[in-house]
Amino acid sequence: MRTGSATPASMIDRVVCVIDAFDGPAHLSLAEVVRRTDLPRSSVHRILERLVAVRWLVREGNRYRLGLRMLELGSLVLQQDRIRDAATPFMHQLAAASRNVVHLAVLDGTEIVYLEKIGASHGAGLPSRTGGRAPAYCTAVGKALLAYADDEAVQRVIDGGLRARTPFTVTDPVRLRRELRRVRESGAAFDREEAVRGVGCVAAAVRGPGAPVAALSVCGPIRRMDFGRLTPAVQHAAQRVWRAAGALPVQDRPHAAERPRAGGWPTGALDAWATWPRLTDWF
Repeated sequence: MRTGSATPASMIDRVVCVIDAFDGPAHLSLAEVVRRTDLPRSSVHRILERLVAVRWLVREGNRYRLGLRMLELGSLVLQQDRIRDAATPFMHQLAAASRNVVHLAVLDGTEIVYLEKIGASHGAGLPSRTGGRAPAYCTAVGKALLAYADDEAVQRVIDGGLRARTPFTVTDPVRLRRELRRVRESGAAFDREEAVRGVGCVAAAVRGPGAPVAALSVCGPIRRMDFGRLTPAVQHAAQRVWRAAGALPVQDRPHAAERPRAGGWPTGALDAWATWPRLTDWF
């Protein structure tokens, strides 16, 4: 119960106050939430009903409890933290060995979100940042993730517009789909000055036999990018991240209910990857 503090003025503060009231008891009535928050009854009722509508809360009779959407969001945060924690040592190794910038990213709608960025001093010139966003269609990490997305997700990206960010950006939907098929077949995605002029990237999805949980990339000046050497190193590092993350349980994976799609890992591929040399042996 709130005591000795002013009533929150902003709607966001009020919503947070209502959600915080559920810290403890599993079910609360309207009167109990009002008592715990010291907010007007009419305001609490409106907030509770709106939270029910967006699945943050569930109403059972005249009582409320936290909804599955809260669990989903919490699981997502835990998963992303788990992936980032697992990836960080391998990202440092990859950055040191390649002397380039290493990104860890996830797909969010038609964009990618960078969970981590580690790398050389020249990486300060790249527009990417931890927590930042970029279009999925013209980034290596984005294509590495889109390659395993369903047709509807890819179509949403296309419908959103394939704007040319540089003269090298792929803006033809047919060509983009063809490239995503090649990514599924090879396990590697490339950005050759498609997002930023003068910058090249190679990426691989962090995944097992199902949908990716993230993607890992190495980026640097296009003139310094030896894709032949970098590609297997990035693929190997991405698989090591997956294994270090503990091969996330099915219920923790994005799109876990969906079947593995065409282009999944060939039989025996994971075992073969596990026997590859150490990361530094690629350089």
